[in-house]
Amino acid sequence: MNEPDSPLVLRSDRNGVSTLTLNRPEALNALSPLMFEELQSHLDQLAANASEVGVVILTGEGRSFSAGNDLKAIERGEHASTPHQQAETLDLIEAMPQPVIASVKGHCYTGALELALACDLLICANDARFCDTHGKWGMVPTWGMTSRLPERVGPLIARDMMYSGRVVDGHEAAQIGLANSSLPGEQLSEATIAWADLIAANSWHTLREEKRQMRTLAEFGRDEGLKWAREKGPGPAPDMVERIQGGFKR
Repeated sequence: MNEPDSPLVLRSDRNGVSTLTLNRPEALNALSPLMFEELQSHLDQLAANASEVGVVILTGEGRSFSAGNDLKAIERGEHASTPHQQAETLDLIEAMPQPVIASVKGHCYTGALELALACDLLICANDARFCDTHGKWGMVPTWGMTSRLPERVGPLIARDMMYSGRVVDGHEAAQIGLANSSLPGEQLSEATIAWADLIAANSWHTLREEKRQMRTLAEFGRDEGLKWAREKGPGPAPDMVERIQGGFKR
């Protein structure tokens, strides 16, 4: 077991990319109220320092991303610090100025699936296991499953996953659009970092604005959204001319 003072969420920064790692490997990174408090604290700091971090990776220590909500904590009567802390933390991930990549191996069940769905992008191991077990335990989704899963994979596939509670592996996750890609587990960490570096090499100003516009325009009709993008955008990045003059290398 983790010692009381052991971080439940680790943070490491490298070349403009910050990695947040769920750190309860002995419990398959089950999502306890305390873990959410630490995760929210890290997210608040990252959101406030968007000029220093361009991309965020969310992953899990050990053999799983996360087995989901900590059912033992529920059984013990542990509660979040606020009534909707978990859901609000997921909303915070979705609203982060930086692109957030979920890097998933092993279990990604129920609350963990909702956590991954709040991220902008998802890369996974071929043997990752995605599953919604709300029905198995007699729970009702409150962290965004019924909105974000249909948005990601479409209503028909979302209904299948939610109603049946069946396991979707990494291969299928990529096929149905739940994940951007899947690959052998031993390649996951390196591939995630390479993807994050590729994204972070672009203008952070543009990345933040693209993410903001996609969220904002989702609330508009098509014509209204096109007009908003033309008239309300912040303009190009401060280093646009420098980038053009220096040439763009791939």
